[in-house]
Amino acid sequence: MKQNRSIGFEEAQEIFSHPYYLDRRSDLPEQYRAIGWVENRLYSLIYEVREDGEGEYYHFVTLWKSTREEEILYAENK
Repeated sequence: MKQNRSIGFEEAQEIFSHPYYLDRRSDLPEQYRAIGWVENRLYSLIYEVREDGEGEYYHFVTLWKSTREEEILYAENK
């Protein structure tokens, strides 16, 4: 039996180490959607850009395996 293994937010950072599609999801708070590759699978990630005493950082909100529509969007815009 094949084990279904999900990925965590630590692994999701891999999206930013390859070409990825990016769009803005909301203004307040500023949220973005990134679609890109993690472990040979296309994922979609919603994140916010936040700031603290050390500077800006990405706060990951949610992550899922990309839908067929998101796969097409990625392919058309990479």
